[in-house]
Amino acid sequence: MPKRSLRSQLLADRRALSQTAWLVSSLAAQRNLLSLQEYSRAGCIALYAAVHQEVDTSGILTDAFESGKRVLYPALCGKEMVFRQVLGLDRLQEGAFGILEPCPTGVEHQADEADLIVVPGVAFDLSGHRIGYGKGYYDRFLKHPGRKAHLVGLCHDFQLIDGDIPADRHDIRMEIIITDRRIIYVKEVTGVAHSTRIHI
Repeated sequence: MPKRSLRSQLLADRRALSQTAWLVSSLAAQRNLLSLQEYSRAGCIALYAAVHQEVDTSGILTDAFESGKRVLYPALCGKEMVFRQVLGLDRLQEGAFGILEPCPTGVEHQADEADLIVVPGVAFDLSGHRIGYGKGYYDRFLKHPGRKAHLVGLCHDFQLIDGDIPADRHDIRMEIIITDRRIIYVKEVTGVAHSTRIHI
């Protein structure tokens, strides 16, 4: 299925989630992410503020604060995306597309400063490919030459598709994909090998 059609279909499916289904899925997905060793070892993580029934990240944010981690959130500056440190949910304000962002006067951080980056998406496949919202913000941000962070795609399980997502040359693949039911480590060996743990 072409990217545009897949994007439209999955966005509609996500927006159709009931509040209860969204909450249950979000809690399970966040629990799975918090179980990662890559998360435990990270001193600085980059999250996102959920919008339009994306998997919520507020539980991860709370745990990160309690664990003494630095947390970065994205903010749009014209056609580019930067990250700024989050000091509390009450310090966020509505930015572009109605998404909560850190204060615009904060220090800008680049992708090489984070140990783990949690990436939202409309769809992911088992090879780590991702469909975003079509603007390319994350792909450009993640191309920083010094980036060493683990890349984690976070989504509801129905957003993880069995087939291959059509990939462009500039697309950046995820290392780990987390859903409410699965933790998948993507590995490039001969084709793609993946280990999956089911959480129900």
